[in-house]
Amino acid sequence: MTDNDTEDPTSPESDRLYFRQLLAGRDFAVDDQIARQMVNFVYLVGDTVTGEAVIVDPAYGVDELLGILRADDMECVGALATHYHPDHVGGDLMGWGIEGIGRLVEVAQVPVHVQADESPWVVRSTGVGAEDLVTHRGGDLVEVGAIPITLVHTPGHTPGSQCFLVGGRLIAGDTLFLDGCGRTDLPGGDPEAMYESLTTRLARVPDDTVLYPGHLYSDEPSATMGQTRSHNYVFRLRTPEQWMTMFGQ
Repeated sequence: MTDNDTEDPTSPESDRLYFRQLLAGRDFAVDDQIARQMVNFVYLVGDTVTGEAVIVDPAYGVDELLGILRADDMECVGALATHYHPDHVGGDLMGWGIEGIGRLVEVAQVPVHVQADESPWVVRSTGVGAEDLVTHRGGDLVEVGAIPITLVHTPGHTPGSQCFLVGGRLIAGDTLFLDGCGRTDLPGGDPEAMYESLTTRLARVPDDTVLYPGHLYSDEPSATMGQTRSHNYVFRLRTPEQWMTMFGQ
């Protein structure tokens, strides 16, 4: 038995966790005008020992993302979707077609993990079949090699928005940014649910966890949850009444 068999594979001391943050329009899909405007992050998470990885929110350049994994000696075994919006999973964005999970299941034939409440929205948005999706509830684990990823259901931006906890990191999609949070006035948005997600569900996430958002909407690409809680205005709204005054429709 090796040391890698006994240590926590997601601990800071372990080099087993494979983790990359990629900015669409800069790190890949560099010629895509929409990618450059939308500044989406895509995340690659995997196990360097087994060579298995998943792509979080694959959009804009699926073949390029698969190529990045291959260059790192990693193989895509699935995808995780934070929510159904086309800039995260592909589909039609105000007349612009964005490549996403439809292309991924076509070329890689891998499962796409979504929150159960989000499944019909993903099907309508992307055109993939329900059989291509694996549905989950909050608290479920998706294991990539020996790397466990905890799924946290955080409705508000959409009914089935979810975040992912892995190795002291929180991949938050459009639930929480370093500055602000996801919009609640789009189809499926719910300001009361967003307040509950931020103040209850994500309140359990320790301050030293590093937040990785779904877009580059701030100067820095990541920050600890403690730093985010100290300067993000959404955490200054202390009561549901204050929250609804700002976000209620």
